[in-house]
Amino acid sequence: MTCPLCFSQHLIPYHSDKQRDYFHCQDCDLVFVPNHQRLPLDLEKAQYDLHQNSPSDQGYRKFLDKLLIPLVENLKDGDKGLDFGCGPGPTISVMLAERGFQVSNYDFFYYNQPELLNRQYDFITCTEVFEHFHRPKQEIELLTQLLKPKGVLGVMTKRVIDKQAFANWHYKNDPTHVCFYSEKTFLWIAHTYGFTAKFIANDTVLLFKD
Repeated sequence: MTCPLCFSQHLIPYHSDKQRDYFHCQDCDLVFVPNHQRLPLDLEKAQYDLHQNSPSDQGYRKFLDKLLIPLVENLKDGDKGLDFGCGPGPTISVMLAERGFQVSNYDFFYYNQPELLNRQYDFITCTEVFEHFHRPKQEIELLTQLLKPKGVLGVMTKRVIDKQAFANWHYKNDPTHVCFYSEKTFLWIAHTYGFTAKFIANDTVLLFKD
């Protein structure tokens, strides 16, 4: 078994519960669920079908603004973006259109438009998406390629703090959550893929492409 982010074999057990086991990479600090304990795609989609997020949900809008407000502060007029992993009820594209920015929606399950992955963007948003990546190395490499030089990647995902907090963490209990990132992991990603990381909140980070 290797780490799905950095392919290291320097792994140690991190936590186990009745559903799954979790391993910790000693090199990039990722905590992850092994492949054989992840949901097959049909059951994964069935979980996503239960989501009820939409632009009419004011609570969801407030949640997304934790990322969008600092993101917009770093954009300029005319910048175009991609919401990668927009889910069944795209909302970021609506919220940013209200602020004058054009955003395309991509989602493997709901808006699978491969042509969108052949372009480059001034900014990309990934809200509650990174934790679902089965192959984070390949996904992050793709996002890096999709981003223009000096572009911004905005990520929302709750971060790992330590083993004790992880043991009681509700976030790990979602069966579609398979990769968990710490601040150290995002610094590793930034160093490896040519970004500068700015941590906005305990679940929000902006990655500026160098």
